[in-house]
Amino acid sequence: MSYIIESNKKKSRLPARLDFAQSATGLVLALFMWVHMMLVASIILGKGSFYFVSKTMELAFLNPEGHGYPMAVFFAVLGIFSLFIVHALLGVRKFPISWKQHRIFRDQMQMMKHEDTNLWYIQVVTGFVMFFLGSVHLYTMLSNPGGIGPYMSADRVVGGMWPLYLVLLFSVELHGIIGLYRLCMKWGWFAGKKPAETRKRLKK
Repeated sequence: MSYIIESNKKKSRLPARLDFAQSATGLVLALFMWVHMMLVASIILGKGSFYFVSKTMELAFLNPEGHGYPMAVFFAVLGIFSLFIVHALLGVRKFPISWKQHRIFRDQMQMMKHEDTNLWYIQVVTGFVMFFLGSVHLYTMLSNPGGIGPYMSADRVVGGMWPLYLVLLFSVELHGIIGLYRLCMKWGWFAGKKPAETRKRLKK
């Protein structure tokens, strides 16, 4: 009788919708980080190049005097920060919520030796790191939107914050690239006629 009642119960679509929202926010953030990486890499060409990029982000080209609008950066960072928080909240619902659950999961990982499960665990660890270090970085940008440029960026590194940014860099790149791979697997992107071979290529 209990089985009949359970089988007639209407299944909730909420978990699927939350999964879709997590995938969507993750995709936007990952693509943003690729763009962010290319823009920040302009420092390689010199401080003038980086300064041009930062002023372009401030919409300085709309001002006849060439002065930017820091509020444009503020709202852009606020948008990314909001997506970041939403994505983190959607992701944390799948994390082991106690040390006991974590130990059970680790034991299963060692027993199964499944590569994709190991990649997911790396995402859990890097996501945990990013929640704290990423929030510090985004708050710094949010609190001083008009100071983004080669001098402020150099000062953060020389001033002793480079360990934070080094850990954050590796965490973001690992979390993002693994996330893109898992999105392709989850939603069947680029599957083609030979999904197994596609999986190997995407993993590389």
